[in-house]
Amino acid sequence: MRASLIQIAVEPDESVDARRRRAAALVREQRGADLVVLPELWPVGAFAYESFADEAESPDGPTFQEMSEAARDAGVWLHAGSIVERAEDGQAPDGQAPDGTLYNTSLVLSPAGELVRTYRKIHRFGFDKGEATLMGAGGELVTVRLPETTLGLATCYDLRFPELFRGLVAAGAETLVVPAGWPARRRAHWTLLARARAVENQAYVLACATAGTHAGVEQSGHSIVVDPWGEVLAEAGTDEEVLTVDLDPGTVATTRERFPALKDRRLGLETPSVTR
Repeated sequence: MRASLIQIAVEPDESVDARRRRAAALVREQRGADLVVLPELWPVGAFAYESFADEAESPDGPTFQEMSEAARDAGVWLHAGSIVERAEDGQAPDGQAPDGTLYNTSLVLSPAGELVRTYRKIHRFGFDKGEATLMGAGGELVTVRLPETTLGLATCYDLRFPELFRGLVAAGAETLVVPAGWPARRRAHWTLLARARAVENQAYVLACATAGTHAGVEQSGHSIVVDPWGEVLAEAGTDEEVLTVDLDPGTVATTRERFPALKDRRLGLETPSVTR
């Protein structure tokens, strides 16, 4: 299986429409790949909070339209990164935030250009500001079955929460896809956590970051592909770049069979009381 990660640069002097067209052209250049991945919130920038409301769109909005044509032209499965989604009437699931809420939503498209699945980011970054206060939280683990492998979807800050990835593996995930807008000042955590998620889940990790600067926040770059044993197969630099890697989906099953650590998981343990 050939995977291409497009580490697109997000710069403030490029309009959202222009970046959509440029990203679509980059996707078309990946003809021959099986899976193409874009980063988190690349149309607007992950830290461009003041633009979120103005640039919000529906899952079938302008970003999808550009990406649909590009996926179809290239004949690839496309994880189109994420968009700022504005939930319309009837889209907000039961128990979630009311209609009109913004979400950080990933789009996965088939080679026919069809929207196959969406994933609303569960863990929102910012603590008491930024994304954490401007967006609703997703509430569903999402996997996508491709002919060669099953994808488990996560986004950026999700990478810090291993229980999410355990849930994806329990749901059948073999390849973990993590689009991100990760800041350069925490680049060491990015590569460390990507490798940790691969090792503990015995899965491929395709972690696609942005280059450039979002609202004055320098981006990490260093998109990375890690195999189920934790070995780095490819890593980008800090500029715009495309990583293309050939993966053997059978390696996941082989690794889990030869070193069956996942079978030793003990789930549902009670939380111990604290003795003072």
